[in-house]
Amino acid sequence: MTSKAKKPMAKHVVLSAEGISITWDDGHSSIYPHRYLRLRCQCAECVGEWPRYSTIDESRIGVDVQALDHMQVGNYAIQFLWSDFHSTGLYPFEVLRKQCPCPECRGETFGVRKSS
Repeated sequence: MTSKAKKPMAKHVVLSAEGISITWDDGHSSIYPHRYLRLRCQCAECVGEWPRYSTIDESRIGVDVQALDHMQVGNYAIQFLWSDFHSTGLYPFEVLRKQCPCPECRGETFGVRKSS
């Protein structure tokens, strides 16, 4: 019998000028630059409906975009209200955890990416 891997849960979310800080239930802390997450929105407005036909046009997202507010959606995602008035994207915890930009999660040591 195989057991399912435990899905990540956000325990604490803080919005600051520096970025979006999420503390996970496994104790790890992720800090996401605002624009980094805004550019990863996968809602229909940003990437199209089925089939997803495009990616976000980076030139349409300001370098100074910030998350102004957030709310948890069920036990699986976070929804942000962005300073560009976008608010329809859901960011699933599992996706956010996989997109953590820290060196540990990116497999980097001293700025050098580990080979797989």
